[in-house]
Amino acid sequence: MTRNAARLIAALLITAGLAACSGTGSGSGSTKAATPERESTIWDLFANRRSANDTVAVNKYLWNASLEVLNFLPIQSIDPFTGVIVTGYGTPPGGGRSYRATIKVSDPSLDARALKVSLQGAGGSAVAPDTVRAVEDAILTRARQMRVRDGKL
Repeated sequence: MTRNAARLIAALLITAGLAACSGTGSGSGSTKAATPERESTIWDLFANRRSANDTVAVNKYLWNASLEVLNFLPIQSIDPFTGVIVTGYGTPPGGGRSYRATIKVSDPSLDARALKVSLQGAGGSAVAPDTVRAVEDAILTRARQMRVRDGKL
């Protein structure tokens, strides 16, 4: 398991643990004594219940391809509900210059318009538009390969 994947798993487990601790205890001021409320458990996080507020409006293939293509960059923050991935500085394999990236997946469609990549060089230096385009193309290509592999074409 790579270091980035281990960090991501650790962050998800910590988040799940904290969410499980936020039960609906008796201090809510409710006067309904006849129907006691059920305590939340960690297993409720994995239940197959979805409400209208829990929708994720990003394309899973673009999301996963972004993480896979830019796996050499350490993840600083990740939010699948807004579709934003922010990374720290990292050097690509075989490269000498370090970069950081912000990726936004803004749509559930597998389309180039749904993906926006911003790259920044070390020290805040600008990155050539051709480099940004090459990274976007690599993510789109990998996303399409993943979709074909899943038989969703």
